[in-house]
Amino acid sequence: MASESNGILLEAGTNELEIVEFYLEEEPKAQEEIELNEEIQDSKKGLKPSRKGYYGVNVAKVLEIIRMPDVTEMPEVSHESVLGAFNLRSRIIPLLDLCTWLKKKRVENEPPKVIVTEFNQITSAFMVSGVTRIHRISWEDVEAPNKYVSALSSGSITGVVKFDNRIVFILDLERIVSELNPEMRLQFDDNVVFDNISNYKALIADDSPLIREMIKDMLGQAGFLVEKTNNGKECWDRLKEIKRMAAENNRPITDYVQVIVSDIEMPMMDGHHLCKLIKEDPVLADLPVILFSSLITDKLRHRGETVGADDQVSKPEITYLAQKAALLIQDRQEKAKR
Repeated sequence: MASESNGILLEAGTNELEIVEFYLEEEPKAQEEIELNEEIQDSKKGLKPSRKGYYGVNVAKVLEIIRMPDVTEMPEVSHESVLGAFNLRSRIIPLLDLCTWLKKKRVENEPPKVIVTEFNQITSAFMVSGVTRIHRISWEDVEAPNKYVSALSSGSITGVVKFDNRIVFILDLERIVSELNPEMRLQFDDNVVFDNISNYKALIADDSPLIREMIKDMLGQAGFLVEKTNNGKECWDRLKEIKRMAAENNRPITDYVQVIVSDIEMPMMDGHHLCKLIKEDPVLADLPVILFSSLITDKLRHRGETVGADDQVSKPEITYLAQKAALLIQDRQEKAKR
């Protein structure tokens, strides 16, 4: 069960994250029972019957939380959840209604709040009913959503956190933004030529099945042999197994793996903690680690540097991932010859 302690100055590599918890005040479903005393109490206050759904987003993606701004409609917007755009300190930011996106009907019992985010080098804003607090939790407390939860949320939930009195769903805002704007999805540049890559062995860690397959396909096109893992813990367990095999067979670790590519946000163990464990291990420390995440920004790059990441690639730059991985491997090979 996750604790509810507040976090300040979150350090990299501790396998912790901070989430902003917010809620959507939703219209109850027809079959959902509302206790009579609550209904009477709400009617006395002039409030409509509602239920609250609790959600969270990584603090690292949040720029600020503001009151509802003046919104201008955007031309040729096809999705009903896009409310328009607003001006925030000379930046034009699109605003999306999360309730509509999740196919729920929002109950307006109070003025909404707007969460302004930045990830994948894109600034977006999301309208919610209210913001509760910030939690510091361990990634070990974040469970992957089951198939039923994923289906109900249109695949928009990446994690589930259980507190004593409620469940908080971690939303995949990246998926929402990319669904609304296909041009922002990860895409390969077919014009890039990969040279001098021959059966390099890569181990990847990412909790998104879609991203895992894209990385595998792209590295495969470049000549890599790729092994996939679903999160940082699974990747770390696999590395320990590889280390044991290398020792038993009296072979170098690079006969089994030559580069690790890891997401940062993952249930059980995040990429920063995984990188820290690798760099603190005397056998694994020389393996190049590339952090591949939407959280690679100028403001947050220092976190990856703190845990010893050899390179950090923002997710829109997927085409260059193979090039950077190959260069790091070749650099290690040159150093080993000296």
